[in-house]
Amino acid sequence: MSWIEGTQNRPPRRCRSNEELKKIEGFIEEREAKLALYEFLRNNMTFTAELMMGIKLFPFQHMAVKSMFETDYFLGVWSRGMSKSFTTGVFAALDAILNQGVEIGILSKSFRQAKMIFKKIEDISMHPDAGLFKQCITKVSKSNDEWLMEIGTSRIRALPLGDGEKLRGFRFHRIIIDEFLLMPERIYNEVIVPFLSVVTNPTQRDDLYKLENKLIKEGQMEEKQRHIWPNNKLIALSSASYKFEYLYKLYQQFELSITRKEQKDKASRCIMHFSYDCAPTQLYDQNLLNQAKTTMSTSQFEREFGAVFTDDSAGYFKTSKMALCTVPDGESPSVEIKGDADAEYILAFDPSWSQTESSDDFAIQILKLNEEQQRATLVHSYALAGTSLKHHIRYFLYCLQNFNITAVCGDYNGGVQFLQACNESEMFKQKKIKLRQIEVPFDKPEEYQANLTTFKNEYNKGDYKHVILRKPTSGWIRQANELLQANFDHRRVMFASQAINEQYVAQKNKSIPIEEIMFLRSKDVEKQSSGAKQIDFIEHQSDMMSLTKNECALIQITSTAQGTQTFDLPSNLRRQTGPDKARKDSYSALLLANWMTKIYFDSKKQPKSNIIETFEPMFVN
Repeated sequence: MSWIEGTQNRPPRRCRSNEELKKIEGFIEEREAKLALYEFLRNNMTFTAELMMGIKLFPFQHMAVKSMFETDYFLGVWSRGMSKSFTTGVFAALDAILNQGVEIGILSKSFRQAKMIFKKIEDISMHPDAGLFKQCITKVSKSNDEWLMEIGTSRIRALPLGDGEKLRGFRFHRIIIDEFLLMPERIYNEVIVPFLSVVTNPTQRDDLYKLENKLIKEGQMEEKQRHIWPNNKLIALSSASYKFEYLYKLYQQFELSITRKEQKDKASRCIMHFSYDCAPTQLYDQNLLNQAKTTMSTSQFEREFGAVFTDDSAGYFKTSKMALCTVPDGESPSVEIKGDADAEYILAFDPSWSQTESSDDFAIQILKLNEEQQRATLVHSYALAGTSLKHHIRYFLYCLQNFNITAVCGDYNGGVQFLQACNESEMFKQKKIKLRQIEVPFDKPEEYQANLTTFKNEYNKGDYKHVILRKPTSGWIRQANELLQANFDHRRVMFASQAINEQYVAQKNKSIPIEEIMFLRSKDVEKQSSGAKQIDFIEHQSDMMSLTKNECALIQITSTAQGTQTFDLPSNLRRQTGPDKARKDSYSALLLANWMTKIYFDSKKQPKSNIIETFEPMFVN
């Protein structure tokens, strides 16, 4: 570990140092005593945290909290498990206490993630020795889309990221962003940056500036004695990213601002870069660390635990290409929890029958079609392990009823039984839905056109005869992977953007049976109100986009001695067991959906054959 101070302008001290405080002697007035106590507490964060909260900070946590206090822009690139949320929670609480009237906003990729830091602050207040801190909390309120804690005249808010318009209504002095890696660049530039540029108390500042000008002119004050107003703060925390992602660009900007000779602004910046091997040994569960080394790819472990920015994924599907195939945030189509009535969708599924948490996921992918551009966008995804078949059937039915599904494709292995289970379930019978399969092989290239004609002749969406179950032969697997690769190259298959601003509001206002479906194995979600659960559902879809891309990035191609190609997880990942093992089911479902999209688009171009019915008379001898 090293420390580089850089060449940036150091902000002037707002507090007397401990050495200066030691020089205070004799009787002092109450106001001076309070000020001295405040300055002492500011200078000694470890002591203050233990006094107020009953917790002892590790040296690196003390350094982080102090840096957050002393700089305007703080960027923490830390290993997973390095207590980012806890450390930031300590800062937010101390900042709210020591700087009364401060407005602190906690944002993250999801409302659920933002609430984690908020919960850390609540957990700290429940510490047996946190009596002083608990007394400082005057109010806590929690609604569907806002968690609020008041500490005297200070306020800490956790908010969902998607509703940009609501965010614009606040004026924060501090913005804390957890998992900055997943922060939409558009939200950062259009919402976050304006927060940081808007000064507080502009009228008061102007009045004081005029008064100082007068005193300087009269010789009663020097220029260097002007009051220094504190700047707004940005606290950004994240694990490392790929070098082509926005986080790395921001990291480089911070680094340049710290080290260059000529400073463009007077803002102070700090980068704290910590890998897992910088942490105290007692902070990490070594078993979990060893498991991560065996369950992650090398580049993933380097990013998430080594805090190393890497170039690209090493698998068959490059992360950089998939990034180019991701719709920019703020543009359409975004993720959807309910489809557009006038749009067409393809649904694909890779079933799993096991109810153990260490089983494969039951995976569903829904692609939104753009026939004019011959393009499909992944807008909805489902992947869940360790739950009952009825939950999968209910979710499958939810998809059929809330998206205009024009065709369904499933893995033949398990798909036959799953369709039968759906058709025999009371849920499907009540809705009078009976899925019917079109049995077309699509195995021989020379018979492709004939197969398309057969598919088109038998296809009947109104009667739910629009299902193909695909047998995963070695030839088809190769063909399907090459097709997906080609579609990534030509941007014919896309990943939806995160729902923000108008898109977020539109999805939030959709009427769906949110209480009937399970999308996460989390008791916290089950306890939530319908409104809060729907927000989590929307944000969860962005997580599912990332999951699918991550699974694709893990796929490696190998060849047998006979020349047969296989597409699978690396051998070390295939050997994993347990609920956190690497999986590929979302990738498999995307493979099926992408292939089905081609079949559907091609069939629309195919002329329907004329079926001539003939009557052959029978003669009786």
